[in-house]
Amino acid sequence: MPCEDPIVFENVCKVFGGHEVIAHQTFSIHAGERFVIIGPSGTGKSVSLKLASGQLFPSSGKVKLLGHDLAQLSTKALSRLRKRVGYLFQSGALLGWKTLAENIALPLEERDECAGEELEQRVREALEEVGLGQAGELYPAEASGGMVKRAAFARAMIDNPEVLFCDEPTSGLDPVMSRTIDRLIVDINERRGTTCVVVTHDLAGALLYASRIAFLKAGRFLEVATPDGIRRSKAPEIQAFLKAQQLEVCL
Repeated sequence: MPCEDPIVFENVCKVFGGHEVIAHQTFSIHAGERFVIIGPSGTGKSVSLKLASGQLFPSSGKVKLLGHDLAQLSTKALSRLRKRVGYLFQSGALLGWKTLAENIALPLEERDECAGEELEQRVREALEEVGLGQAGELYPAEASGGMVKRAAFARAMIDNPEVLFCDEPTSGLDPVMSRTIDRLIVDINERRGTTCVVVTHDLAGALLYASRIAFLKAGRFLEVATPDGIRRSKAPEIQAFLKAQQLEVCL
C-alpha cells in the first residue's frame, strides 16, 4: 500500500508575466482516485496538470509527485520519476510519420525495455485493450479523431504507469466516443489501480466517473467534492456550469 498521497500541492503558486495563474493552492490527490479538474477556460486547469506532472515548476510552494519534491530533483532523477507516470495530451501528440502501432511502441523503445516479439506482443495487447486491434498499421492522418485519442491512450499506458495525467481527453470527440474514452479511464483505474488525474470541460462525463471533482476558478479551487457534492453545490459558478451543460442542479 502507498504510504502517502501520490500528488500533493503545498501552498502552490504559479506566476506568468506578473499574473498569478495558480494562487496558493493546497490539496492532495489520493492513490487510486479518478480526480477531475474542471472549470471555465483560462482558469489554470492545464497549468495545474503540468505542475503536478513536473512539466512546470511552482513559483512558490511545493509539488510532490510519488513522494518526491519535484523542484528538488536533478534532471536525471526527474527523468526517472517521469517514467512512472503516463500523459495523454489534448491533441494526442502522435508522430505523423509513424503508424499507430509504432507510436504506441515508442515509450518501450526509448527506455530499451523490450524488443522483437515481446515488443510486438505488448503493442498488440495495448491495441486490443483500446479497441484498435485491426488498426495498428494506420497512420494518424488515416485514422479518426477517436482512434488517434485511443492510440494516444494506449501509448500513455503501455508501460503501466502509477499515475495517468489526461489533458482534455474527450476534446473534439462526439458524445459516443467521449464516453468510450471515459470508460477506458475507469477500466484502467479499476483493473490496474492507476491514479487518474483528468482536466476536462466535459462535466457530464466527469459526473459519471470521477471519485472527486475540483472546480477551478481564477487559479483557486472553489470546491472539491464528490460528483453528488458538485451537483448539490450552492456556488453560483458551479450551478451555472451545470446548467450550461444541461445538467440537473440538486439543491
